[in-house]
Amino acid sequence: MLNFALLFRNYGILLVTIGLFVVLAVTADGFATERNLRNILDQQSMVIIAAAFMTIAIISGNFDVSVSAIFVTAPLFGLKVENMTGNVFLAVVAAIAVGLIMGAINGFIVTRLKINSFIGTLATSFMFFGAGFLISSRSLMRPETDAYRLIARSRFLGLTSATWIAIAVVIIATILLSRTRFGRNVFAVGGNMEAARLAGVAVNRVQTMAFLLLGAAAALAGVLNSSRSISAQPSDDFSFVFAVLTAVIVGGTSIAGGQGAIWRTTTAAFFLAFLNNGFNLLQIDPIWQRLIEGAVIIMAVAVDTWTKNRRA
Repeated sequence: MLNFALLFRNYGILLVTIGLFVVLAVTADGFATERNLRNILDQQSMVIIAAAFMTIAIISGNFDVSVSAIFVTAPLFGLKVENMTGNVFLAVVAAIAVGLIMGAINGFIVTRLKINSFIGTLATSFMFFGAGFLISSRSLMRPETDAYRLIARSRFLGLTSATWIAIAVVIIATILLSRTRFGRNVFAVGGNMEAARLAGVAVNRVQTMAFLLLGAAAALAGVLNSSRSISAQPSDDFSFVFAVLTAVIVGGTSIAGGQGAIWRTTTAAFFLAFLNNGFNLLQIDPIWQRLIEGAVIIMAVAVDTWTKNRRA
């Protein structure tokens, strides 16, 4: 006999997302069109890229609030290199290198200085935002070459390069988490750090690697965003990390660490994208949109807590 409770617990976010898709396809004109769905894929690509590796970081037992700062600042460094050299490849490498350096700083602060990851990455956020203002001289930056816009806007089989990059990142992150020793160690560290240490797992190395990967992913997402908008601007906007964390949490990754999956996060990102897109097509008041989105997050965390208590 099919256990519906077990099925929903394991695949609830997928079932809810499919259900939402069907409802919106029937009720919202233009939702199920090829053009609209391609736009959703393109718009969510940056969130998915960062959220895939945020999932790994949270499973390992840490938060990274500095994702927005890396997302904003790394492409500014990339455009600085592009403006100086005219080389798009060097610009992308420079931006990702900056993301790696910022991730390394976060890893050092959390693993070596033993500062709580939320507090530590909140502090580095302001530092990274400040670096963005300095490198850009507090002004909007634009690429010198037309090739820069092709990083995110090229099309293959009808999908943008940003979408294909997001697909590749999700595949890589999934393999890392589910098929490698590093992935097993991530779950071990997040589940019980002391037990993992006694078992011979290099806890600090695993957590630092998670920060490094997330820094690189956030930088890549920032480059794609700047390519799509053909510009980058310094700011202290935290909205990107909220979007990333929402996808991870709604996807069922435990905020206590030790549990989660990339496919859940990716599915949740689409669930939230469908929700927002449906709201707009149905002309729902933005105030009600915020109320509903907040309720969805609370429900996701409540389900996580309830499930954890049941297992205990």
